This record gives sequence, C-alpha cells and structure tokens, in this order.
Amino acid sequence: MSLPILLTVFAALANVAGAAVVLSKRDWEARSLEFVLAFSAGFLVAVSLGDLVPEAITTGGAQASWIILLGFVLVHLTQHVFVRHFHFGAETHQVEKSVGVSALIGLILHTFVDGVAIATSFAVTTHLGLLVFAGIVLHKLPEGFAISSLFLAAGGTRRAALLAATALGVATVLGALAPGLSSTLATHGLALSAGVTLYVGASNLIPEFQGKRGWHHNAFFFAGCGAYALLTIFLPH
Repeated sequence: MSLPILLTVFAALANVAGAAVVLSKRDWEARSLEFVLAFSAGFLVAVSLGDLVPEAITTGGAQASWIILLGFVLVHLTQHVFVRHFHFGAETHQVEKSVGVSALIGLILHTFVDGVAIATSFAVTTHLGLLVFAGIVLHKLPEGFAISSLFLAAGGTRRAALLAATALGVATVLGALAPGLSSTLATHGLALSAGVTLYVGASNLIPEFQGKRGWHHNAFFFAGCGAYALLTIFLPH
C-alpha cells in the first residue's frame, strides 16, 4: 500500500473515531471541541493559502483559480444551501431525519475531495502531502463527531450514527483513489482541494468559535497557523 493511501485510511479512521467519541460520551465538553475546531481552522486556512493555492496555480495555470472557486462554491452549496441545518460540533436540538441524510450527502462530497487532496498533494511533493494530510486529520474527528451527533438528534440509532461516519471515511479513501482513474482530477484535483480546504477552515470552522468570549479560542486559532509555519520549516522538503 502506498504512503498516500495508507495515510488516507488513517484519516478516514479519524471520522469513525469522532463518532465513537459521541457514542461513548454524550456529555462531551463543548468548549474542548471548540478549541480543537479553532486550532484546525488556523491550520487549514494557513495550509490552503500558504501551499495549496500557490501550488495549484503553479501547476494548473490561470484556469486553476476558477477550479479553486468551484471547490469553494460546491461546499457552500452542499452544506449550507441544499442542507437546511448543519454545523461542526454536537447537535443539541432535535432535527428531522431528512436533515441528517442531506448533511451526510453534502459531507460525502467534502470528504471525497479530502481524499483527492491527499493524493494530489503527494503527487507534487511529500512535503506538501504531509501538510495537507495533517490539516485533513485535524478536522476529521470533529467531522465524524458532527455527523454522528446529527444522526442521533434526528432519532437515528447508534449503529446508524456510526455507519454515517464510516461512510465519510469510505468516501475519503475513494477520493484518494480517484486521481489515478481520472486525468481531470489528477490535473485539477489540487485546485479543487484548495477551494474546499479554504472553505472548511474559513466558513465552516471559524464561525463555530467566532464571537466567543475570552482569548482562548483566538489563541488556538493562531496556534494552528503557527503549527503550519513550524511544519513548513521542519518537515523534509
């Protein structure tokens, strides 16, 4: 098994681990999750603007900017237009069953692109691949946490909640395999990943802690940006 696929499987398991957290401890501390989201947001925004966007434009030329925009718009459509209710973190209100299903469909597209991002970034350099992998793993656990929590709030069983998170993991692995089967994804997958990653960090995760009192959330956000800067220095090029 190649390194990108092996790491993608590890990232996929983080989705399942997020669901396991919900199923084993329903009173998960919301503030702790917010800190994880804040750190992840900083790292994802940094890796998308610092590496993915420049590398996508270098590889794909001017056309890459439109693909980046497409990735950004697609996530917004699937998570906030077609889905009536979705946010990262624990769902504390009862919702309709259709809400959980529609959120799962939207997240499957997102996690598929996560896999594409890992595969296409490793195709550029191992350095970039490891940075992208780190950013994806950071938000995988909250992602699994969110979808399983949403399924439970919609009246679903624990098994259904776990299967929903597992579906996200499977989509991630399929995404990593897709560039080897599609020349279009092999060429433009990095740009698509840049748009999706930027959206997840800036529009999905930052609003989860924006406006919270105190300095802790912002400190974790800046720590995420700092962690990216350190990794760019110490990871082998």
